[in-house]
Amino acid sequence: MNTFLFSVDFEEFYAAERQETFRRTPLPELAEGLLGFLRKAGMRCTFFVVGEIAARFPDTVRAIAAEGHELACHTHTHRPLEEHTPASLRDDLERNLDAVRACTSSPVTGFRAPILSLTPGTAWAHEVLAALGFKYSSSVLPGRNPLYGWPGFGPAARIVNGVTEIPVTLAALGPLRVPIAAGTYFRCLPVPLVRRAFDRCDRPIVGYFHPYDIDTAQERVMSRGVNGSRFMNSLLYVNRARTLERLESIIARGFKIVPYSEFLAGH
Repeated sequence: MNTFLFSVDFEEFYAAERQETFRRTPLPELAEGLLGFLRKAGMRCTFFVVGEIAARFPDTVRAIAAEGHELACHTHTHRPLEEHTPASLRDDLERNLDAVRACTSSPVTGFRAPILSLTPGTAWAHEVLAALGFKYSSSVLPGRNPLYGWPGFGPAARIVNGVTEIPVTLAALGPLRVPIAAGTYFRCLPVPLVRRAFDRCDRPIVGYFHPYDIDTAQERVMSRGVNGSRFMNSLLYVNRARTLERLESIIARGFKIVPYSEFLAGH
């Protein structure tokens, strides 16, 4: 079987100015939808949990851990790394660790930066992660992107200052390289193209999803949009009702979802 490092960035939907008054499905219900999918598949994955979310929904996060899924950190306040200093990131991650560890008896050794914001300008984050005992990170988009990217990082996992960095998988789409196994791209691109990209990849597929990727009841929040683009914002809502169906079709092609820590232990 081919390895699919499917993961969930366990967070709320963050609108502009952190507005949280719009209509959406409660996070515990979305969590159960994701857990039901994984239960049906007989597979476990990694949930990168925002500390504020673990503090607000501890029973939900405990339920995730109780089903054998790995819990990892996604910062406490979901601020991108460029908004931190090394000292403020360490403080944030200590709070994140406390909140997540309160929900599991298993070690918490993984990290993902919000919005994949680990770039050459914030590479100092690996030293902070190592000092706090993190073993791995999956925070790099190894290409150009409207938000954050590290084009020179390369497609393979490698150790940086004692921490194994596992970049997300990019696939060629004409002249572009896109994270084919990431929520919005996975939902919006034609199914044959997604399947072909998975089948042709010669290394484990690394991707991520969010609870809102299956939230079909959420009110659209158009404000400024992603990177100032209303079009990009509109893509956040496309094909949410088909996300789990598309994921099931990938598993049916011989891909196995495993937690990051389990994958690393075997390599």
